[in-house]
Amino acid sequence: MTSDRYQVLVVKFGTRSARKSEVYLNYPIYGHPDEDLDMDYFFWIVRNEHRTFVIDTGFSRDGGEKRGRTFLVDPWRAFEALGVRGESRPTVVVTHAHYDHIGNLNLFPESDIVLTEAELQFWTSEMRFRKQFAHSVEFREIDDLVKARDEGRTRTFNGRLELAPGIELLEVGGHTPGQCIVRVSTADGIVLLASDAIHYFEEIERDIPFAFVSDLPAMYAGFDRIKQMVADEDAILVPGHDPGTLDRLTVTSEGELSGLVGTIG
Repeated sequence: MTSDRYQVLVVKFGTRSARKSEVYLNYPIYGHPDEDLDMDYFFWIVRNEHRTFVIDTGFSRDGGEKRGRTFLVDPWRAFEALGVRGESRPTVVVTHAHYDHIGNLNLFPESDIVLTEAELQFWTSEMRFRKQFAHSVEFREIDDLVKARDEGRTRTFNGRLELAPGIELLEVGGHTPGQCIVRVSTADGIVLLASDAIHYFEEIERDIPFAFVSDLPAMYAGFDRIKQMVADEDAILVPGHDPGTLDRLTVTSEGELSGLVGTIG
């Protein structure tokens, strides 16, 4: 494995049951019957022999239980089992600051945290208290992000950032003001960790936006951009919450994370 190619670990730690009318924006306008739709919760690890990056940290015990989410494994146990520990200070990428993506930042109290400038500015503004936005966050976890900023551990960017050779962060917005995606070079090809720019494969295949959105035109533009990247690079798309994600990957079959970790590269 060269220094600019990585292994991507897709870690499923939680799940919930929902309906399409809960998940998709204005779902009745599409004329399709309402149906059950499960939602899985993931974080991602990108690593090779030289570097390890944590991409989001899942939801906390408080954040998950408050919303009736089911834990398949505690994120801290998954990190431990995969050998990713706070004392090694891996860089943490925050694709966006919703509760299910920053719930365990406290596991990495000395790590640098990378996110878009727009995301940090928004969630430290007064707008975060408005109900439509506050619903999706835990303010104590936003405080962890602010603490990291005040300690000089946040690194922000606009538009695009080469995080390391073979890893690129791209700002797309839409779902949140500074939502970003992660482009990773692996032995199996380019991987696009779409996070919540694309929650479900169906979202991009049928052009159906997610229910929670800060900028709808930006969300649509993100769909178009990601589809073009997949077509141009024959990239492997990894959405943020699709329960079919691990079905497309090589999945662990042994140990405490059996069935919960998919590998690319």
